[in-house]
Amino acid sequence: MKTFSWQKYHTVWAVLFLGWVVSYIDRTLTGPVVTWMISNDVSFMRGVQNPHAFGGLLGSLFFAGYMLTQFPGGYFGDKYGHRIVVLISIFWAATTTLLTGLVGGLFAFVALRVLTGLGEGAFYSNDRTLIAKVTPPGKMGLGMGLVISGLTLGLTIATLATPPVIKWAQPFMGEEAWRTPFVLMSVPTALVGWLMIRLLRPVARPDERAGIAVRGLLGYSTVFFIAIMAIYLLARKLAISPAYTGLILSGLAVALIIFIFFKKKEDIRPVLMNRNLMFIYLSAVPVLWHLWLYSYWAVDIIKDTGSTFMAAALTASFNAIAGLIGFPLGGWLSDRAVKSGRSRKWVLAMLTGIEALTIVTFAAYVMLGHKDPVVMAAILFVSGLFFFALQSVSHAFTAELAPVEHRGAAFGLWNLIAEIGALLSPVISGVIRDTSGGWGPAILLDAGLMGVSCLLILGITTRPSNQA
Repeated sequence: MKTFSWQKYHTVWAVLFLGWVVSYIDRTLTGPVVTWMISNDVSFMRGVQNPHAFGGLLGSLFFAGYMLTQFPGGYFGDKYGHRIVVLISIFWAATTTLLTGLVGGLFAFVALRVLTGLGEGAFYSNDRTLIAKVTPPGKMGLGMGLVISGLTLGLTIATLATPPVIKWAQPFMGEEAWRTPFVLMSVPTALVGWLMIRLLRPVARPDERAGIAVRGLLGYSTVFFIAIMAIYLLARKLAISPAYTGLILSGLAVALIIFIFFKKKEDIRPVLMNRNLMFIYLSAVPVLWHLWLYSYWAVDIIKDTGSTFMAAALTASFNAIAGLIGFPLGGWLSDRAVKSGRSRKWVLAMLTGIEALTIVTFAAYVMLGHKDPVVMAAILFVSGLFFFALQSVSHAFTAELAPVEHRGAAFGLWNLIAEIGALLSPVISGVIRDTSGGWGPAILLDAGLMGVSCLLILGITTRPSNQA
């Protein structure tokens, strides 16, 4: 019988797990805060004609920034060191999250959420690449799943902690109490950053170049920030609807993909011109759409059934907490499939198809007017198991399909394309809610998109060849 022995890759898993926890706390705060603003008619949500549409746009602006640094983050990680880019991302997010709670006004709130997204966008591709680099091939799916399960813990903490933190701050801050979660939750992000400096030293590359990586990311981020804020301000001036503004913002991703194709094609041809990888990238768009429909609006969806703000947050948390089981379970199942000579493709397709059915179940329950929070929590938990499981399979499959030296770029492209879903989901879903008067149609759209994701996965024709 084998005895467990702590290895270097376990340390990398543990510290990157914490990175996912704090980064998801920072990004998830906006959803519960906006729900509280809408419910209490406070701050810059006061008097907004379509509050869910505008609140969704605030979330989409974060993802516009997050989306656009996916590829640059992975590209600079491949060139100058993945550990360095992870550290830049964490400290960047800690700073901008703190400033979100300190600086006043709608413009500052939007600008700092965009900046937070730009910083956090560099984390994913480098985290995934570090795991693939240090983990034994037979445990890669498990490692991918265990580490990213920190995402669900961050989601749960932000969803559950934000309402009581705001309530605690209300007596002395009034309607400005929404600032408190941002200030408080920036602290653990900074602490995790300092821990990473120490514990990720063993995986540092001898040719790391922190200065060039910082300058490169700042250069790209400055251009992206100006573009995003210009679109936002012009849309406000011309009274363009939040839905159309979201579509215009998603055009930035298309523009960046075109730029990559013409300027970087020869550098990253193996991950840009690969049909199977492109199907993986496209199949991830509905995945991120679903993630941020539930992560951003789940509290509001449940609150609409008659629950209080606090009770809705508790019910919604069951979906996120399922990831603590789902992420590693999906990775383990796909590792088992590979060991038995099968492809991860079939595990991914099966999990995605079942997930589409669980979303239909939730839509039907909501549209039929049922309100039992225990039943809703159970549906969300089961749905979360399949949903989070499929993500770790997709990540491990991407690592297998991509050449080792281009994994950072491959993961950057995965999330760049997938984040189109995250960008559009909060605002389009909010518009559907305002126009239809309920959340059922938005959830049904989500289920349909997940079905498309399953079909794209089934379109993959070759088996993975990279096991390094």
